[in-house]
Amino acid sequence: MKIGIPKEIKPQENRVSVLPSGVINFVNEGHQVYVEKNAGVGSGFSDQEYIEAGAVILDSPKEVFEISEMIIKVKEPLEPEYALLREDQILFTYLHLAPDVEQTKALIDSKCIAIAYETVQLENGTLPLLAPMSAIAGRMSIQVGAYLLQKSNNGGGVLLGGVPGVEPGHVVILGAGVVGLNAAQMAVGLGARVTIISKTTDELSHAHDVLSSNVVTLISNNYNIRKSVIDADLVVGAASIPGAKAPKLVTEDMVMEMKSGSVLVDVAIDQGGSIETIDRTTNHDNPYYVKHGIVHYSVPNMPGAVPRTSSFALSNATMPYALEIANKGAEKAMKENAALMKGLNVYKGKVTQLAVAEAQGLKYEAVSFC
Repeated sequence: MKIGIPKEIKPQENRVSVLPSGVINFVNEGHQVYVEKNAGVGSGFSDQEYIEAGAVILDSPKEVFEISEMIIKVKEPLEPEYALLREDQILFTYLHLAPDVEQTKALIDSKCIAIAYETVQLENGTLPLLAPMSAIAGRMSIQVGAYLLQKSNNGGGVLLGGVPGVEPGHVVILGAGVVGLNAAQMAVGLGARVTIISKTTDELSHAHDVLSSNVVTLISNNYNIRKSVIDADLVVGAASIPGAKAPKLVTEDMVMEMKSGSVLVDVAIDQGGSIETIDRTTNHDNPYYVKHGIVHYSVPNMPGAVPRTSSFALSNATMPYALEIANKGAEKAMKENAALMKGLNVYKGKVTQLAVAEAQGLKYEAVSFC
């Protein structure tokens, strides 16, 4: 199979979807790999490293898309890339379609085969291709929140860990999945007072078992969320539903009752966000804005700020699936791998992910490969 690795064009996105080591894996299986010039530079990989691994370097995304049967990316295609997609071409990347009507239409119109990392799901319900970036985003949420709490960033001037004789900051984490647990681990490590809120007792039991005993776990309901958010110095929105829009858990009324200078970090912003007052995405150049006296952070590609770590972590997870698609073809790979089948979002003009169809009022069409 001819495999294309374009350079990411999302602002401040320096990750690369396939490392030189991944190119070697593809080439050893008899595939051809085409890498856009400078695709790996942001993550510390030179074109020469890709050439030595067996890839062909092409000068433009147009060339990469034209020659490739499968395109492997990190982030969703943006408007300049829509017209480059074609019928039967395989697109393997993060898509986050539920809140993105424009992208969904473009994928439908292209009649490509779009498989989303974030909805590949194992039988036990885990999301193996979302997990590594969720872990990074969760850890970064506390780093970012601690920085934004500084007075110079319009924060409340709170040190999360406190000092002897002074109480620590209060971190509230909405969700106890991969993002939430990693955020909690970082917050506990800094010495913060931590509250985790989740809708499932299983998640809360696991959090209680693996985290410090001074972490408070609460079941998710309006009363507990309101009480905790109002008292928080930092709130991390870490709740999501695979393939669907994130649930709105923090209302504008709650935000208006928060302490001035408190910080909201919405890790679920790429799925529409879980905080009502976060009504726009930001970027790494201008990552936050202040509303109702509260600092709002809503960068949708948080792991892009640490591209070296992120690219390694992402490639570790995606390469086995990408090799399976390349070796077998998309249809056979999905037929034989139920987890990969759940990653299929759009197939030759049909929306095949129920949550996306419901979010956008589109017709859902199940497909099977017999």
